[in-house]
Amino acid sequence: MQWFQAIEVIAPTVFRISTPDGSGTGWLVSRSANSNLCVVATAAHVIESAHYWEKPIRVTHHQTGASVLLRVDARAVMIDPDKDSAAIIFQIGEFQLPQENPQLFWRDHNLKQGNEIGWLGFPAVQSRDLCFFEGHISAYLEAENAYLVDGVAINGVSGGPAFWKHEENIQMIGLVSAYIPNRSTGIALPGVALIRDVNQFHNYADRLRSLDEAQAQQSPHTEASPAGDDETNTRLRNQ
Repeated sequence: MQWFQAIEVIAPTVFRISTPDGSGTGWLVSRSANSNLCVVATAAHVIESAHYWEKPIRVTHHQTGASVLLRVDARAVMIDPDKDSAAIIFQIGEFQLPQENPQLFWRDHNLKQGNEIGWLGFPAVQSRDLCFFEGHISAYLEAENAYLVDGVAINGVSGGPAFWKHEENIQMIGLVSAYIPNRSTGIALPGVALIRDVNQFHNYADRLRSLDEAQAQQSPHTEASPAGDDETNTRLRNQ
């Protein structure tokens, strides 16, 4: 399978995520077999401020251009700030989404060093177009449930799907979280991308029977962590 063929498979699952504070990328993790709910994954820092302040979140389906403004009563949000990962749960409504859920990488497994992966997102330099990136896995960080990848990650790509070509199948291995530049010389030089794995997303939609149930279990409205640069990495929301 070529990369262009993999992109054709993944692109119908991708969303642009917009809030009053910025934008990022999201992707369909699963749709429920028991209800009209779907789960869209993104990076926590893309939506945590909107969740805390109960601001609207707009999700726009890349393939069809369909868009919906999700206010607090129309969504549930699950956030894991330690893993910089989040899930937005909402009614599928008029969205034309794939009938089959994306294939997630095996639970509690990780890809070995040297494997080539790709990722998609809406970079700030061309924020209306879905762009493709690729690189090789440099290391897996057990403590952080994350990969270091030798590749480019740009503001606006946060939350985007990272995937691996396995024979004739595509497996989702994670979401884009941050870029870690090399600052050892005092200036920011090329570094590595940080990709969070997908362990927490397995069978997500089928755990929930209704939006009310999802809202009852959603994350508390705790204050968002500061966005932007810190001493180690650069979060990639498009501000």
